[in-house]
Amino acid sequence: MSKAKGKLEVIEKYCKGCSICVEFCPTKVLAMDAFTVKVANPDACIACMQCELRCPDFAIKVEKIA
Repeated sequence: MSKAKGKLEVIEKYCKGCSICVEFCPTKVLAMDAFTVKVANPDACIACMQCELRCPDFAIKVEKIA
């Protein structure tokens, strides 16, 4: 049985740089780059969806992949 993986998309024009997504990511996929979030470690994404669910500005989308 393989673990779930995710593919993240950050919509930069919606990101206001609150860093909530960075704080809630359990595998440190995201990092702040000045005032916007960046996908720093995409291979570590486990598709837990915490970043997408916690983002108040709908700036992150997570697609579950096999």
